[in-house]
Amino acid sequence: MSLVYNFKLNDPITFMKIGIIREGKLPQDKRVPFTPDQCRQLLFDFPGTELVVQPSAIRCYSDQEYMDAGILVKEDISDCHYLMGVKEVPLNELIPGKQYSFFSHVIKKQPHNKKLIRGLLDKLITMVDYECLVDVEGNRVIGFGRYAGIVGAYNGLMGYGKMYNLFHLKPANESHDKKELFIGLSKIGIPNIKIIITGGGRVAHGAEETMGAMNIRKVTPYEFLNYSFREPVYTQLHSHDYHESLLKKPFSKYDFYNHPEQFVSTFGKFASKCDVLIHCAYWDPLAPKLFTKKEMCDPRFNISVIADVTCDINGSIPSTTQSSTIENKFYGYNPISETIEEPFNPGTITVMAIDNLPCELPRDASEGFGKHLVERVMPEILNGDENGLIERATICKNGKLMPRFEYLKDYASVV
Repeated sequence: MSLVYNFKLNDPITFMKIGIIREGKLPQDKRVPFTPDQCRQLLFDFPGTELVVQPSAIRCYSDQEYMDAGILVKEDISDCHYLMGVKEVPLNELIPGKQYSFFSHVIKKQPHNKKLIRGLLDKLITMVDYECLVDVEGNRVIGFGRYAGIVGAYNGLMGYGKMYNLFHLKPANESHDKKELFIGLSKIGIPNIKIIITGGGRVAHGAEETMGAMNIRKVTPYEFLNYSFREPVYTQLHSHDYHESLLKKPFSKYDFYNHPEQFVSTFGKFASKCDVLIHCAYWDPLAPKLFTKKEMCDPRFNISVIADVTCDINGSIPSTTQSSTIENKFYGYNPISETIEEPFNPGTITVMAIDNLPCELPRDASEGFGKHLVERVMPEILNGDENGLIERATICKNGKLMPRFEYLKDYASVV
């Protein structure tokens, strides 16, 4: 018997056919939701499941690797119940009435995706967004953040080496995998610079992995501010380390996350001691920026390289006025003229702000993402969504926004 998945189904799925779609967004993404080995594992764990992979010449795992794992590769995926990819699907490639999972990038009302949300509704698509897969407490259960942090920190060190002609690191995207990346790191020497990593989530933890690959010592924020070192060091800053209440109250995480506009940034005390900033912290538009453009002109502002892993354009880092690319990773920001210039020139701050960093290590990033997908998400999809994980992540269904996402109504109404 064939069943199309339905939320709150009491019994496990009797049969489901899942299609891994070819990435159609340009520039094309090499990542995949499942590696060939993970596809094979999925079929073993869920015997009532079939998998079909749409052929792709750009994918980081070749068609042959999927076929060698016993997975069917074919162009026509129209008979699949559930279609899974990574990035946004072009409107003309969306199959009406299907259920999809990918990163839609609509939940923040991104202007460039207004047509996409409208298309999802008009084509009666059930959209389960990876970014919205959260547990009952609102914590994300899946994502590529770890590899964004790993590569972002690597690029920050690469930029510092280029800035001062100290050492040369091979671009991350020219490495086969993380192992090769870290071998390259272990062969260089870094002077006694001071590095800051902001944030405490997956992205920041990934950046710490890169620090660990070089055996760079971690110090406390107090030590960072008050001590000198004969070796390179880094510190990790959380919100309470560089924010103060405008109401002169003790820092409260609850107050900060619910009323960020009531706080002021004190990051300047760290900027005067820091050489490389690796920014991995989530930023609320109501919260203060880490520092201002005026502060960046201050002679005491010591940061010469900013790896803005968050890549929020005109967000928490004033110099991130545009994104960079994997091919052209860096640009120079002139704090006096507030203009973008060629990187590594005197008087400029080197900025790395790539919005698809995990694509530089697509095989590793896909393996890490797929592992969590297989372990934490697919059992919910294939066993009736007993914990409501899939329902919470469903943006729209049958031409209507789901209750959690009705705030997108105005965004989706006009194209």
